[in-house]
Amino acid sequence: MTRREKLELMLADEPADQMLRYMLSQELDKEGDHDRSLSLLRSLMDDQPAYVPAFLMAGQQYQRLDRREEAKAAFAAGIESAKRQGDDHARDELTRFLEEMD
Repeated sequence: MTRREKLELMLADEPADQMLRYMLSQELDKEGDHDRSLSLLRSLMDDQPAYVPAFLMAGQQYQRLDRREEAKAAFAAGIESAKRQGDDHARDELTRFLEEMD
């Protein structure tokens, strides 16, 4: 059984688990299933509260796919989410990624 399959089984029992969804998105990215990976990341970004690492991973994935505007939007939205959650480290990291795109 692959890591992806194991994560999918665990998610069947805990579909709202943010860490499992995040880990599955990373496995899907590695496998080249970018649509499913990005869909999971977007769902994490829409959660209340949002899962801040998802913004960084989505932005980086968009960059690799040469989807610059979507990458910038993910980083910018992540900065705002990190600010709301008081996560200065994530805010600074997302800001650095966004600034490096210009």
